[in-house]
Amino acid sequence: MVCTGAKSEKQVYKTVKSIIRTLKKYGIVIEKEPEITIQNVVASGNLHAEVNLEKVAYLLENSMYEPEQFPGLIYRMDDPRVVLLIFSSGKLVCTGAKREEEVKRAVGKMYEKLRNLGVLYEE
Repeated sequence: MVCTGAKSEKQVYKTVKSIIRTLKKYGIVIEKEPEITIQNVVASGNLHAEVNLEKVAYLLENSMYEPEQFPGLIYRMDDPRVVLLIFSSGKLVCTGAKREEEVKRAVGKMYEKLRNLGVLYEE
């Protein structure tokens, strides 16, 4: 079974339990507790500052920025192991995390990096 669209880890567990109850109600035998593994947390956020992506691409390793192909900068972070899509508006998408805490840590880390590089322009 694949569960997509949940807004939190807690909701994933709640939804899976609900589906199991429904299956049992219809006579489907479930022999043991399901093993739940979260594979990919995707989150969107806002840095509340504009970002100079040209400068970021020049200064930051593991980043890729080709505005003719895609309007955002792609940054592959090693710890936590996630991919961030950063847009000049300050909006971002984080993908590849296994837990919500990893997303929070990655975004916090990225914000600090960008601030230290001097590429954020506060709104």
